[in-house]
Amino acid sequence: MLLLPVLSLSPSFPSLASNRYLQFRPRRSRRVVRCAAPESGGDEFTAKSGYLFELSATEADSLGEYRIPKIAAVYSRKPLLVARRLVQTGVAFGKWFGLRYIDTLLDRSESMFQVRAAELRKILVELGPAYIKIAQAISSRADLIPPSYLDELSLLQDRISPFSSEVAFSMIEQELGLSLVELFSEISPEPVAAASLGQVYQARLRKTGQVVAVKVQRPGVQAAISLDILILRFMAGLIRRAGKFNTDLQAVVDEWASSLFREMDYNNEASNGIKFRNLYGSIPDVVVPLMYTEYTTRKVLVMEWIEGEKLSEVKDLYLIEVGVYCSFNQLLECGFYHADPHPGNLLRTYDGKLAYLDFGMTGEFKQELRDGFIEACLHLVNRDFDALAKDFVTLGLLPPTADKEAVTKALTGVFQNAVAKGVSNISFGDLLGNLGTTMYKFKFRIPSYFSLVIRSLAVLEGIAISFNPEYKVLGSTYPWIARKVLTDNSPQLKSSLETLLYKDGVFRIDRLESLVTESLRAKTEKAIVKQTEGTDSTMVMKEILSFTLTEKGEFVREIIVQEFAKGLDALGLATMETAAARVPFSSFFYSPLMTKEDIINLRNFRRLMLLLLGARRKEESSTESRQASPDKNQILYMEELSLVLNQVESIQDILPIISVILELPPESQQQLLQLPVNLVRKLISRAAARTVRRAFL
Repeated sequence: MLLLPVLSLSPSFPSLASNRYLQFRPRRSRRVVRCAAPESGGDEFTAKSGYLFELSATEADSLGEYRIPKIAAVYSRKPLLVARRLVQTGVAFGKWFGLRYIDTLLDRSESMFQVRAAELRKILVELGPAYIKIAQAISSRADLIPPSYLDELSLLQDRISPFSSEVAFSMIEQELGLSLVELFSEISPEPVAAASLGQVYQARLRKTGQVVAVKVQRPGVQAAISLDILILRFMAGLIRRAGKFNTDLQAVVDEWASSLFREMDYNNEASNGIKFRNLYGSIPDVVVPLMYTEYTTRKVLVMEWIEGEKLSEVKDLYLIEVGVYCSFNQLLECGFYHADPHPGNLLRTYDGKLAYLDFGMTGEFKQELRDGFIEACLHLVNRDFDALAKDFVTLGLLPPTADKEAVTKALTGVFQNAVAKGVSNISFGDLLGNLGTTMYKFKFRIPSYFSLVIRSLAVLEGIAISFNPEYKVLGSTYPWIARKVLTDNSPQLKSSLETLLYKDGVFRIDRLESLVTESLRAKTEKAIVKQTEGTDSTMVMKEILSFTLTEKGEFVREIIVQEFAKGLDALGLATMETAAARVPFSSFFYSPLMTKEDIINLRNFRRLMLLLLGARRKEESSTESRQASPDKNQILYMEELSLVLNQVESIQDILPIISVILELPPESQQQLLQLPVNLVRKLISRAAARTVRRAFL
């Protein structure tokens, strides 16, 4: 079922003028807030949790923002209400867990799985929005939740009982100050979708004729959620003290609750939607609905109508990749992200695009944390667990006083096997699961921002896993991370890249190869996404030249030019030494020119040639694994020289390079023409430094 299902607007709709629910009602001087609307007809939340208590205007205003002291002050004057809610919640969950325990004793757990799952869903609906929101947060994790529970919890995304349309229409008129006849030429008599916080009607604006979705907040929802959060926060404090958890569980509840309170302010949601549309609406195959702020208040939201199917029901891996790319932009480029991307909020439109809905819950990811997250991914993939331990401190996961050496050893044990499978096979869920024991041992903390960031990534993997168990979201995200590291101007990321590529002054060509190869997978075009094996070498060559010759690729270009200069210098020395070796008795009067560093530079030069020519990485030659003893050095560099010279065997191997250069943009061609001058300058500098070194040392 859709969050916004298709509904044709037809003349059979009731006349707005004659509908007794659609008359304008003036605002009242005294506002009454109720946990649920009366006479809702089948609203399970109202039936079980609608305590129908009244709040004064002052009390209602105090619940407009998430402020624990004010919420506590309101409910401290209502001890019987709090006690009743505690008893109801405790009895509901206690009974359910008791039945599960009996099932275990009677050895009927499996046969009763479906029944208990349905009972749990019913309990959550009866307890109301706060518990439904918690269940929605985990309902997309097919790798963590048993199928029976997953099926039942997924119903919480679109099968919530609606409240009375009479109450909803009255609220629209009261909030907007106009009758429905003045606002809309048509409106559905019943909601087309109902969620935990509100419900949606389809309508047509009278002024413009635009078909829109009208979202109306559930009456009293803020009061009900405030009470439940107060209870949950109290329980989180008890659990932390009893279990001696390192994570501040109350802070995690506070972060989630703050986000939930912002979600209940539809003015805030409209602003978030506008910002989200401005930032990501231009991404190919991404759709973000238009917000109508002139028809939006704290409790009513009007936005563009979007038709489609839930992404989790259509098995479209391409749109999952689009979602991964959009998530990358949200988390690591702009830092503004959708923090509630459950399956009900992600649609596949009928023209094959990915639509984002519901912008009530969003988050901000600071620049230093974005860079730290990227560095952690880099170090994880490259198995640099010592640096990964430092990244965890930067991200706030570890206290600065933690024993880094012990943490590094533990992380190696946790991640070594997972990373050995290759980045495309790293499961996001497995990484988090394997980290559990280590987190407890070394007093890991879960910063409040981190839970929302992780959830936004985990949801996409959860949707994909439901129809492709082998899908790995980190494997799809890493190419974008690799490209960002290669092209970003952030001083922190430049420093990380340099540290990654050089160890003790030695260039690690394999890491550059890995980054470049992964960055070339960073595509969202359908033809590329569906492609599995084999990439045309000319295309690879063009891609590499395209990004290295741009302004963003300047840092990587300088590294490549520097290593090319080292390689050409080593090639010249090898050529001279090879020529000298052919002179009779040269060993008596000619000292070797090549050093171990020169042999490494010559080897790196050959692999750079392979990389830039777009050739596939070949198996390591025997010369790379062979130990270079003094009497075999000459053979080693002669073999390397032969391999380098054999890279381009004929003029036909040059033609693809020329054709690629001619296809480059004019500014890239201009940049390419400047490279020889820069290269010669570096060669002269190296030759002069070597001459001085040999003359005086």
